[in-house]
Amino acid sequence: MNNSVKLTAVGLGIGILSGFLGVGGGVFIIPLLVTYFAVAHHQAVGISLAVVIPTAIVSGVIYGLHGNIDLVVAFNLAIASAIGSWYGARLAKKISEDRLQLMFGVMLVLVGLRMVVS
Repeated sequence: MNNSVKLTAVGLGIGILSGFLGVGGGVFIIPLLVTYFAVAHHQAVGISLAVVIPTAIVSGVIYGLHGNIDLVVAFNLAIASAIGSWYGARLAKKISEDRLQLMFGVMLVLVGLRMVVS
């Protein structure tokens, strides 16, 4: 199976999981790209951020139609997140691949543990 078919299958699966669980695609996309497709971590982050846009729009519309979005909360988070992401992207350029990958892995473990414990 060529990479295009594999990436399409991964994208479909990630779309389903993102829409169902509300988890950003980065939680799934980055580890898969780095581990199975040998994509550099910085590039995997960039790809993940580009993929999240259409996924979030489609899922957001459906959740909105079901009345599951507080627009005030969403607006405040969107503005603050956009500002924070500008700083985060600039900071990521200064961090080595290994360090960035380690930080991402630690964050996944901590968030996962917090969800299991609570």
